[in-house]
Amino acid sequence: MAIYHDSMRKTLFIFIGPFLLFGLLFIIRNRTHSSNEKLINQSIPYMEIETIIKDSTLNVRAIEVVEAYQGAAFVTSDGRFGAIVPSNTFKGFDQLNLSESDDFDAVLPVSLAFDSITPNFRALSVNKRRAYGISIGSPALIYKLDLDLEENKVVYIENHPKAFYDAMEFWNDQEGLAIGDPTDGCLSIVITRDGGKTWSKLPCENLPLAKDGEAAFAASDSNIAMVGDKTWIATGGKASRILYSPDKGNSWEVYETPIIQGLETTGMYSLDFYDETHGFAIGGDYTKPEGNNANKIRTNDGGKTWHVVADGQAPGYRSCVQYVPNGNASKLVTVGFKGIDYSSDSGNSWSHLSDEAFYTLRFLNDSVAFAAGQGRVSKLIFR
Repeated sequence: MAIYHDSMRKTLFIFIGPFLLFGLLFIIRNRTHSSNEKLINQSIPYMEIETIIKDSTLNVRAIEVVEAYQGAAFVTSDGRFGAIVPSNTFKGFDQLNLSESDDFDAVLPVSLAFDSITPNFRALSVNKRRAYGISIGSPALIYKLDLDLEENKVVYIENHPKAFYDAMEFWNDQEGLAIGDPTDGCLSIVITRDGGKTWSKLPCENLPLAKDGEAAFAASDSNIAMVGDKTWIATGGKASRILYSPDKGNSWEVYETPIIQGLETTGMYSLDFYDETHGFAIGGDYTKPEGNNANKIRTNDGGKTWHVVADGQAPGYRSCVQYVPNGNASKLVTVGFKGIDYSSDSGNSWSHLSDEAFYTLRFLNDSVAFAAGQGRVSKLIFR
């Protein structure tokens, strides 16, 4: 009997053993997969969208954080200038009844016009002292902006028939620039050195010549990135390159990029730099929003060379990308009319967070951003 039991045990082991081994490997694999999945999920933030303004007449492509109020300022395509501020910050201003937030007031009293022209604002810059906005089309108008209607005034006019300005940014309270499409063979760049009181246009002999069909996009007021004295400008269209200045616009170089280009609707739509070394750009072709080939590029050498990342992977066309503050150049959020996406690995892979449509966004801190688009301005909360 003992010999019979030993034989049976051997037979059963030989027969069942492989299945036990397979089962053990299956359990280990599943546990490893679950562990990896958990780690991946931990890197994807939970995002909440809080609508602050909902108004079907709004079309907002430029929004900027106002750190002094822990809020934001924005301009619209129909000549309005407004602000989002914590509740009860301002007294005496008419406030939109459409504000849906208990925490913020939407102050929108300023509607601007110039000689019967309603400015179509696509760019805005806010420094510690004041705000400036620039309109697209001719005549191009730069406004000094204030919530007090009497303080608003036009400080620059350009009547060139090809004038079309796309973005604006300041290095400091005194010095800033705005960029636009070529009028005379080079990108249009106007600069102020006196806090916005006066602006002058750089001559083409001081700038790289534009290629045929090279321009810029007025999609999100994020064609310009600045870190210290360094400046990067993203062009788009039939050619999509980086214009770079190391000295606040006194001298310029140009770098090629591998982003999709060749048509008037292709190229970089948005650019951001985390520091002097790490930068990211996104775009594509807004007429083919699902297209995701060569529409995301990254630099690790200050913009001299760029490499395509997440090629053939979502997201497709997006109009704005921003680094998450304190994210070590690895965390990015991008928005467009097809939704919101997030990367935790410097753009190598992306997670789709929402189908909600926005044109542009800016971070207040590493967990709060303001986003704007057609018909609304919202607060994005990341946890």
